[in-house]
Amino acid sequence: MSFIATPEFLHFPQALSLQSGARIRDYTLAYETYGTLNAERSNAVLVCHALNASHHVAGVYAGQEKSEGWWNNMIGPGKPVDTNRFFVIGINNLGSCFGSTGPMHTNPETGQVYGSDFPVVTVEDWVNAQARLLDCLGVQQLAAVLGGSLGGMQALSWTLQYPERVRHAVVVASAPNLNAENIAFNEVARRAIVTDPDFHGGHFYQHGVVPKRGLRIARMIGHITYLSDDVMNEKFGRQLREGLELKYSTQDIEFQIESYLRYQGDKFSEYFDANTYLLITRALDYFDPARAFGGDLSQALARATAQFLLVSFSTDWRFSPQRSREIVKALLDNRRDVSYAEIDAPHGHDAFLLDDVRYMNLIGAYFQRIAKEFA
Repeated sequence: MSFIATPEFLHFPQALSLQSGARIRDYTLAYETYGTLNAERSNAVLVCHALNASHHVAGVYAGQEKSEGWWNNMIGPGKPVDTNRFFVIGINNLGSCFGSTGPMHTNPETGQVYGSDFPVVTVEDWVNAQARLLDCLGVQQLAAVLGGSLGGMQALSWTLQYPERVRHAVVVASAPNLNAENIAFNEVARRAIVTDPDFHGGHFYQHGVVPKRGLRIARMIGHITYLSDDVMNEKFGRQLREGLELKYSTQDIEFQIESYLRYQGDKFSEYFDANTYLLITRALDYFDPARAFGGDLSQALARATAQFLLVSFSTDWRFSPQRSREIVKALLDNRRDVSYAEIDAPHGHDAFLLDDVRYMNLIGAYFQRIAKEFA
């Protein structure tokens, strides 16, 4: 049974300095909280979201069907991250299109919609913005910061930017940076968007159009990378749509996998902002805490003082177990407290969102351990 979630909004008139050297002021962050902050303010858990997710982490919206939060199986009363014990916070990142200030909003400096003029944001910028919001909530130290994929990068960055504010970091299906293949996938997706005739240099809002063709292709590319080869073959194989015979056409949708990808692309193009997609994939590309240390990840992670749990999945080729093991090694080089689990799951990168019993039990056990610290 899901609980009712209520989105909230905080406005920040003061400027936030970004890594690019730009500044953004008069911005709003959308967020949700679940559970109750205890008297000692010691039970707060920040959940960081990935590319196409948001602050709506758990629960449902009143009167809205199919409105479950994107990690509703993980977070809630009696669930692995138990909101009877923890005060859980989900924050929508700057530049997103789900309530926080982003390219679809008005630039206070010009009175015009930002569009492609919205400043480039990084993982580090998001963490700084999240820290400001936590200040407003009276949370000075987090019991844990938790995230998967791009959310895991934010969790890792929290331990480096604000080491004294994080007791535990749970980094799932993530990496210390993107490899060349991942950057390449992101670039192909971005080119699909920016070369769409309806993109208009990122100012398509003024033309009353949306670059849906580019968004569809970008999402199709993404979905291919989120699924493992085994799952794709098991779900679709070489099945034709509706048992049809081959049409010998280069234009028709004939295979089930084609139909699935078209469906996902169509759905995505109806709700996701094209400029947001460009911004978030670029933030993924830029994340690399070791860069300031000559590529030495061990040196980069020396600042972290939190205890860590890292989780990877055997068939995740987008963020492979090897990448999580790089983080584990760097933390062990610094004699940090780190636990690591590599789960043999068939689902590919999407496994971090699914109900694998071993995975859920692992997260649940780790958070039970955290809860004992303030029981």
